[in-house]
Amino acid sequence: MTDKQRPPLPPFDYDSATIKVRKAEDAWNTRNPDAIALAYSVDSVWRNRAEFLQGRDQIVAFLNRKWMRELDYRLIKEIWAHDKNRIAVRFAYEWHDDLNNWYRSYGNENWEFDESGLMKKRIASINDVTIDESERKFHWPSGPRPEDYPSLSELGL
Repeated sequence: MTDKQRPPLPPFDYDSATIKVRKAEDAWNTRNPDAIALAYSVDSVWRNRAEFLQGRDQIVAFLNRKWMRELDYRLIKEIWAHDKNRIAVRFAYEWHDDLNNWYRSYGNENWEFDESGLMKKRIASINDVTIDESERKFHWPSGPRPEDYPSLSELGL
């Protein structure tokens, strides 16, 4: 995997930070770990729940494990704050396990970027809530969320 610039680049204003958040959401909704890992620096450091990762190889392995367990994953991210080379987001995603038990996972992420726009630090706190399938709110075909699909705020989440 090679490094290159990943616009928008810091320092972020509201518009560029919002674009960065949507690009991250769209990438994660592809569920393609190799492609997603290219948005992170080669030495990127993560805390995801209680798991600590470093580097793209660990990110790819983590995402492969994640999506073997979290089936029919759909994610929405929303900007919370930004400053220079940092962005804070809130998010929710829906998924089910292999027994067809549905969940909505809520969380917050703090991101820090290098000058090339690669994420060098990701700190994620996440909670899972069991939901009935009838309570699902994320109903779009596999892949990125359609542009006209409601945001977290518009969905009341």
